[in-house]
Amino acid sequence: MSRKTVGIVGARGHTGAELIKLIARHPQLELAFVSSRELAGQKVSEQIAEFAGELRYENLSHEQVGGKGADAVILALPNGKAAELVAAIDAQKPDTVVVDLSADYRFNEDWYYGLPELTRAGYAGQRRISNPGCYATAMQLAIAPLLDQLAGPPQCFGVSGYSGAGTTPSDKNNPELLRDNLMPYALADHMHEREVSRHLGVPVEFMPHVAPHFRGITMTVNLWLRRPVKVEAIRELYRQRYADEPLVAILDDAPWVSRIAGRHGVEIGGFTVAPGGKRLVVVATLDNLLKGAATQAMQNLNLAFGFDELMSIPVEEGV
Repeated sequence: MSRKTVGIVGARGHTGAELIKLIARHPQLELAFVSSRELAGQKVSEQIAEFAGELRYENLSHEQVGGKGADAVILALPNGKAAELVAAIDAQKPDTVVVDLSADYRFNEDWYYGLPELTRAGYAGQRRISNPGCYATAMQLAIAPLLDQLAGPPQCFGVSGYSGAGTTPSDKNNPELLRDNLMPYALADHMHEREVSRHLGVPVEFMPHVAPHFRGITMTVNLWLRRPVKVEAIRELYRQRYADEPLVAILDDAPWVSRIAGRHGVEIGGFTVAPGGKRLVVVATLDNLLKGAATQAMQNLNLAFGFDELMSIPVEEGV
């Protein structure tokens, strides 16, 4: 099987660094270029210890990215920056696989929405792949097994480490402002609220917060159900639903974000049924930089190239 070349645009960010590590350990992928205005000229190996080689960061124009002719390009850019790059790739090498980590194409029917555990059955060879949001991944995996039992909109209380706010300075990634603090923001109509509502097909209510830790998401989901349930039956339902998913672990107790940081999967647990049996609370955790971004992008790349979906993802280290 021939090796495939991959380029990354926006490689300076936290997710870009994780992508480089995953590509470096992949036996069938080769890093063709990394575009970063801030790091241009520096050797990748000086920034990423896991990468070996002479490759240097470049400051590439849109046309230069398209002209590189890579088999795949991963866009790790802020929202609103993808369209011109996609157009340049379309003009020069339209069969390139493009994985966009922003929200720009998550509502576009022409793009495959790549949350593998829920959508891989709908993959039909699309070369344009939209990577789900980190919060949105946690919400959907926590809610999906009970979609047919919901009596109303799920309420989702999300807390993320400040790496989710990116590397551009802001209040949401300022350790001084976050110390001893929990910072609520965008408490209605958040992008991920709309994303999950669209892809699950039910209205979802989402309240995000940023915490002082660096990485990892805790998502506590309150679900009202049409019929009374027992916690044992719900736990078994989730175990059966995700039995064949190596990156999803179902726990008895509520998962801790400190235990998922640096790991590639999702933990779901803490199933609690309120008196009366119709209200259920479930907790999901994941690393926003990994399963919430880079790991999921690697799953999607592997799927697009026909590789084992988990190639280069260290499942043996636990989810």
